[in-house]
Amino acid sequence: MPLDAVATASRILIVDDDPSVTGWFSRTMRLDGHEVWAAWSADEGLGLARTHQPHVIILDLRMPLTNSVRFLRAIRAIPGLLAVPLAIITSDYIQGDVQAAEIAALGAELRYRPLWLNELAPLAHELLALPVKS
Repeated sequence: MPLDAVATASRILIVDDDPSVTGWFSRTMRLDGHEVWAAWSADEGLGLARTHQPHVIILDLRMPLTNSVRFLRAIRAIPGLLAVPLAIITSDYIQGDVQAAEIAALGAELRYRPLWLNELAPLAHELLALPVKS
């Protein structure tokens, strides 16, 4: 990647407790020209988010020790990340009304597995194109 592209690359954070998912997603996003950080836990993801201020976050719904709603609340409390576009990936096709409403209120999009690798770059581009919320 040319040096000027690195300076303008979009920063993407992937948080999933499955190393194969973070590996494949990370490689796909890097091939699409993005800077990518991957975390296998919510705590690690929060630390990377604070440090790197990602433009987009892609998150697994169910992770050990926490869930994506708690992670999303914590992300929204970090200065500069209040409006970062976020997609939550899940294979849970039925969400409880309370959880679905909270996810929507916190500004995250739900996407369902299987999410094929050829759908990942368009998802990132779609999230990056969302209008900035104040």
